[in-house]
Amino acid sequence: MSPAITRTRSPRTASDSSTAAAGQSPATRWYGLVVLALGLAMIVIDGTIVGVALPTIMAEMSLSITDAQWVNALYSVVFAALLLTMGRLADRYGRRGFFLAGIVVFAAGSVLAARSSGVEHLVSARVVQGVGGAMILPATLSTVNATFRGGDRAAAFGVWGAVMSGAAAVGPLLGGWLTSSFGWRWIFWVNLPLAAVVLVGAVVWVCPTRGSNNRRGIDVDGTLLSAIGFGALVFGIIEGPAIGWWTPIQPLSFLGHSWPEQAEVSAAGLALVIGAGALALFIAWEIHRKNNRRDAILELELFTIPTFTWGNIAAFAVAVGEFGIVFLLPLFLVGSAGLSVMQSGWVLAAMALGAFFSGASARHLAARTSAPVVVVIGLALEVTGCVVLALTIGLSGSLWLISALLVIYGLGLGLASAQLTSTVLSDVPKAASGQGSATQSTIRQIGSAVGAAVSGAALQAHLPDSLAGGLEQAGFDPDHLTPVTRAVEQSAGGALTLLRSGHTFPGMAEEQTGRLIDALSTGYAGATGWALAVCTAFLALGLVAAVTLAANSTRRQPTPAGNPGA
Repeated sequence: MSPAITRTRSPRTASDSSTAAAGQSPATRWYGLVVLALGLAMIVIDGTIVGVALPTIMAEMSLSITDAQWVNALYSVVFAALLLTMGRLADRYGRRGFFLAGIVVFAAGSVLAARSSGVEHLVSARVVQGVGGAMILPATLSTVNATFRGGDRAAAFGVWGAVMSGAAAVGPLLGGWLTSSFGWRWIFWVNLPLAAVVLVGAVVWVCPTRGSNNRRGIDVDGTLLSAIGFGALVFGIIEGPAIGWWTPIQPLSFLGHSWPEQAEVSAAGLALVIGAGALALFIAWEIHRKNNRRDAILELELFTIPTFTWGNIAAFAVAVGEFGIVFLLPLFLVGSAGLSVMQSGWVLAAMALGAFFSGASARHLAARTSAPVVVVIGLALEVTGCVVLALTIGLSGSLWLISALLVIYGLGLGLASAQLTSTVLSDVPKAASGQGSATQSTIRQIGSAVGAAVSGAALQAHLPDSLAGGLEQAGFDPDHLTPVTRAVEQSAGGALTLLRSGHTFPGMAEEQTGRLIDALSTGYAGATGWALAVCTAFLALGLVAAVTLAANSTRRQPTPAGNPGA
């Protein structure tokens, strides 16, 4: 552990946190973990539950494609932009208090979303939800890190990781059921009873903890720079494939404002430049504040810890691959495979089945080997499942095969997620756990935005050739069907649903329409396979980083028994 890190700890505060945790009975600490896990599940599910309901929301509220993208993406943008700031403030002013406030803010955003009457209201509600989520997530992880020690800490992190991975996989299934059974507004109303239970449980069972507070002032400038930097960066990553990375390829319209296609530079490219500049200033500012012994929202010395650095590299690469897969599969299942929203949710639930099983048992495997080794095993399973899925998805339409491969992938997801978090934070001082967890969570959120952008760009890049190949193989002339293939490309498969519902191509016999749908579905499946291969490459990069992480962990000096990472 870096000596600089050790000196930044506050002995008084660390002692207070440990004493508070020690004053609780073991049962109370575990009840508190259940409450924290419920709060975590609520905000993680909200990140994936909206996507499956978007077609219904678009139809009922007459949303444009751009509006729909922002309804789905803005939650992650705000989440990523504020995580570091909220984690530092929770360390300073008390983690349980921030957790409670975050639940209230998130519930308020859910009410606004459920009652929204237009796109402006819905997008604004998603912003409020993102603020609440950014307050909740780092407070949950840093509280677990500060409350549990020794073997109990590994078990608690296993529960946290299992909920993190499993809840994300459950989101599409829950969203499909609520939307088809009660209407899309219930994907937001369902948060209210859960929020009430979490609020009561947190007051009764969650231990109050806080980090060090031995420096002067509040880092307002750092807060603003990090929010601008991460917000602009994620904005550019999300919008780049659609409007052009540097030269505009289409106008950007958002809430009544537009960025013209005739502009000299794309709004996405400008946002990336602003984001990179703001983050560079943020790092310089944090160094300046640290050198002057003033409060800073990011301890850069954390990155001198090898496990923290390599763990975050792995977390970023894995998030890109994992969220890319979550983005691609619903589009494939509804568009190419022709499933309903509810049916696609059931197929995706195979990931949750594997993730919950392996996440709950990961700590037992870690006890026999080590947490870094479990991460390596988990990522190896993820890569294996994704490789086979990418190779076969264009050759076989068997949903049973896809589900079986997703179970394998989910097993790896649960193992890796459950133990990666604890490994990354294993050497982080308890007083800096809020900053450490917020940093890792921010990196994961940015990775999720990159994953959606990269996988979507890979899909769009391969769709023209893949669709043309499918048509030629079926005996059609691709040039004659350019309007159809272009509609499939622009709708990411949505046009196939229209063809299945009875729409026909002018001048084409009804029996030929069925053959056309099969040809286009085959082409779309082939492009999905190529995009999944890109996701696999990022997962493989994460596996390499995890192997390096494991190697650094074996060379690390052992920590005193019963007090890991202290």
